[in-house]
Amino acid sequence: MAKTHKRGGMYFEDFIAGEVVEHRLTRTVTQMDNMLFSNMTLNPQPLHIDAHFCETETQWGKPLMNSLFTLGLMIGISVNDLTVGTTIANLGMRDVKFPNPLFEGDTVHCSTLILGKRESKSRNDAGIVDFLHKAFKQDGTLVAECNRQAFMLKRPIE
Repeated sequence: MAKTHKRGGMYFEDFIAGEVVEHRLTRTVTQMDNMLFSNMTLNPQPLHIDAHFCETETQWGKPLMNSLFTLGLMIGISVNDLTVGTTIANLGMRDVKFPNPLFEGDTVHCSTLILGKRESKSRNDAGIVDFLHKAFKQDGTLVAECNRQAFMLKRPIE
């Protein structure tokens, strides 16, 4: 079994293309999450912060969770299992999708598919790993997905 970083993250060598990781952490999202995140990011969108507007003027009838909160939560849930202590930097996120709504009271669980990896061209102590993160609510409905590329440490030479 591969030795993880002392904080728990995996090193570049440990990632196997095609492997799926079902993440241990789950999180029930709240109205407070939505309000705080929307306010901290100066997002006045009533779809997230105005229950009356949502009840009377939207197809949902209640506030949607802020999609950028959902994106951050999805990636955050993956950190303990994959990258804590071993990520040098996120290089980018693409193909971000929110195919179904997430609402207050829903519980999120996530999985990550390791899409592939390659050696760094600029550093011999690092490599690039491509992840496909997916977030689901309690009934299995997909609520978010994202391809993420991260610059990862290689295992130190001892």
